[in-house]
Amino acid sequence: MTGVQWRVVIPLRAAGTGKTRLQGATREPAAHGQLVLAIQRDAIEAVLVAARRSNTLPGSPIAGVHLVTERAPDGLGQAVHVIADNGGGLNAALRQAAGELAERWPSDGVLAMVADLPALRPQEILDVLDRASNSPTAYVADAQGSGTTMLAARRPRDLDPQFGAGSAGRHEASGCLALAAGPGARQDVDTALDLARCLRLGVGANTAAMLSELQPFG
Repeated sequence: MTGVQWRVVIPLRAAGTGKTRLQGATREPAAHGQLVLAIQRDAIEAVLVAARRSNTLPGSPIAGVHLVTERAPDGLGQAVHVIADNGGGLNAALRQAAGELAERWPSDGVLAMVADLPALRPQEILDVLDRASNSPTAYVADAQGSGTTMLAARRPRDLDPQFGAGSAGRHEASGCLALAAGPGARQDVDTALDLARCLRLGVGANTAAMLSELQPFG
């Protein structure tokens, strides 16, 4: 680690909403929201484990975990800090969060990441932060290579999120360094096929419990 302290920022849609293309993964529509929440919780919990490991490393590279949302999932307690989402979409929410973090911790870096990473490993987060410390701005492309799962800026004011279809190209064009990352840090979930790929990588306990009640994936 190079001594940069990071604040991990995770935007969340309202509880269980979104991911309409994933609805085919559930037998009943009512289970869709529960599956989305399980995926989100596994991603958040992987980051929280990484944060606890961070405390044992020189410089404690993860200084805080922040959720941009209307309401945080239950059971996370004081391990996360909530930044109110004032609306305007994903990129607007991340810009708002980066601005607030810049006011309070202008010297800390910011890593913005999507919440649909159920196969994310804690060490993958720490590895991404280590690599991101070597560039003013950096990004992790999704498994398809066209989208973005993580965007880092060593200074909060430099975070310029352009998430969405084709975002990897936009982030690269803006000067961000493309980072190598483990498969769990790149495999986000939009469809049942994506979820099957995550299952082969190994998903977190919450997603695994939900999938045990749903149709098999292979």
